[in-house]
Amino acid sequence: MKSIVTLTLNPTVDKSTSVDKIVPEHKLRCATPKFEPGGGGINVSRALRRLGSDTLAVFPAGGPIGSLLQHLLTEEGIAQHPIETAGWTRENFIVVDTSSNQQYRFGMPGRELSAAEQLRILDALRSIAPRPEFLIISGSLPPGVEPDFLVAIVQAANQAGVKVVVDTSGPALQRLVEAGGVYLIKPNLGELSRLVGASELDSACVAEAARELIGDNKCTLVAASMGPQGACLISQDLVDHVPAPAVKKRSTVGAGDSMVAGMVHALSAGLPLREVIRLGVACGTAATMNPGTELFHKKDVDKLYQWLLQTMPREKAFS
Repeated sequence: MKSIVTLTLNPTVDKSTSVDKIVPEHKLRCATPKFEPGGGGINVSRALRRLGSDTLAVFPAGGPIGSLLQHLLTEEGIAQHPIETAGWTRENFIVVDTSSNQQYRFGMPGRELSAAEQLRILDALRSIAPRPEFLIISGSLPPGVEPDFLVAIVQAANQAGVKVVVDTSGPALQRLVEAGGVYLIKPNLGELSRLVGASELDSACVAEAARELIGDNKCTLVAASMGPQGACLISQDLVDHVPAPAVKKRSTVGAGDSMVAGMVHALSAGLPLREVIRLGVACGTAATMNPGTELFHKKDVDKLYQWLLQTMPREKAFS
């Protein structure tokens, strides 16, 4: 496998628990909390580890929660390059009401990254040796970080011959696509429509919209996430729609990060694009089979992936 680096600018420690029933004004007796490292790129590194790919997770970390985050990653065997920050790393809180099986997710805001801290992150990425094949930028931006900072990271990666995979949203995704130079983006239908200036998109228009971006050299590959309809991978020469396998879903947390991990794992292994998107869908779907913030189980991925390979059509789903 070639080397893979993930960048998470707004990492977190996810604290999850459960209660018999959420009732206002009552003292709620919670189950023993579970602590897990979180944030887009960090989850991608964790998922890649389960698939057998080694990664280097780069992220800012500060305060006791930042130390806990590093400890949790060490326990999972994730190689890491934390950049110390003055602000504390954030902590998210997830509660499952066992009477209804409903999940309540409380996302805390990240702490501001100063200009000096941002520069240290950029220097850390530039100093990685040997150069990785892939840099995965995933997750939200914390306060103080403008989308142009991500553009600078992509430009530095391109100069070093590193392929950049992006899974973010809003102005950050818009600016990165405008600047170009990204290898793979993973927008949902709403995000893809905004990227091409359309009011909305249906499944039939996905390929045309994605190829508009590819034709303008904004990116090389588009993996459009289509929710229950699966995903569609578009390149200059291929359009392949993969329906999501029917499974019992318990949580969608981490499904997108798992999908990115599956695709990059396959790309790093040199698999054909049709297998790349199928492994991505298998990982994303497998993640939904587990409760809370838990990622996929490898055995579930293997089963779903083999099924998707067996049902792979000979012809393109779209043209």
